[in-house]
Amino acid sequence: MDNKRVRYGDGYSDGLEPVYSIDVAKNCSVDALLKEYAHTAFGGRSLGESADVLEAMLKDPECLVVCTLSGAMTMAKQGLVLCEMIDRGWIQAIVSTGALMVHGLVEGSGRTHFKYQPKMNDSQLLEAGYARVYDTLELEKNLDDIDLIVREVIEALPEDEALYSAYIMNALGRYLDETTSEDTRAILKSCYRKGVPVYVPAFADSEMGLDIALLNQMRLKKGKKRRRFEPFLDLEHYTRLVAIQKRTGIFTIGGGVPRNWAQQLGPLVDRLSHRLGKTESERTGVGFRFHYGVRVCPEPVHWGGLSGCTYSEGVSWGKFVPQEEGGRFAEIIADATIVWPLLVRGMIERLGDEPLQKNLVPVATNDWLIFEGSELEKPG
Repeated sequence: MDNKRVRYGDGYSDGLEPVYSIDVAKNCSVDALLKEYAHTAFGGRSLGESADVLEAMLKDPECLVVCTLSGAMTMAKQGLVLCEMIDRGWIQAIVSTGALMVHGLVEGSGRTHFKYQPKMNDSQLLEAGYARVYDTLELEKNLDDIDLIVREVIEALPEDEALYSAYIMNALGRYLDETTSEDTRAILKSCYRKGVPVYVPAFADSEMGLDIALLNQMRLKKGKKRRRFEPFLDLEHYTRLVAIQKRTGIFTIGGGVPRNWAQQLGPLVDRLSHRLGKTESERTGVGFRFHYGVRVCPEPVHWGGLSGCTYSEGVSWGKFVPQEEGGRFAEIIADATIVWPLLVRGMIERLGDEPLQKNLVPVATNDWLIFEGSELEKPG
């Protein structure tokens, strides 16, 4: 066999970046450690490089950042991590599971979760009114209390208006802002104060969805009309929010419906353009593709599931700007409860305490124009 090697490369002459050993005695901050990670290998390098991409995404003044959330992150006590990102102006929109927001509302309204003790089996937990999420317990009493809050908030909204998740989440945030102490921190409260919309695309798949289903049954029994829920109003509002921005980035914890729902604007715009004859503006010409992306998820790609699909795969769907066109992406295959706090703490040290200033175009909650000259019906 012919030896095709024509030279012995030294790495540097080919523009290769060297790796070097991490010095844990030298670095005394999380930020410095993340920078060291970027020059190591395997999962450590992914974490370090993700911090760099996240920094670029957050510091881009014309980039709207969408955060998507799945998994029991609020049950896992990551709520204040998310609050920090919201309060510091790092996030301009959230797409979440309903369960995550329910457990966050439990926490934010002053209620408590508890550690699971194996001395009680699951049948005993059921009898005692404890619902288990892996190693943590939600109290059925908590959920009953939240049902009363949701019912009160919904019944205070005008009856002729259609409900949609962003509308409901904003109303719950206002409730927390009005009923909790100034120093009480809660996800929906922070979102309400910062004007960050929270979309829950699978709203019926949550305790809040069940609460409204129960409320409608109670209303029907009293001879009242059911409260109408219009999920496409969320999609239209989210589309408008993204449409008027210059660039977008996505920060994803987990995967599932929130991740895909947030990413589907590329295919939506493609269909509007080719099937309905919509004229694309300069913004829609890039197909609503994300310019930045950071994902923290333990799901491996080889299972073939949506939660494990790579940003490269998303490029084929028109959801992301490819790297050769300037897209910047990083993915960490890890437990978010380990990685997420490190990333946020590192960014706090790197960016400082001053809230980031973004040059973004605001969109009102009652603004339903997806494209210029194309008005959609308003709720109600």
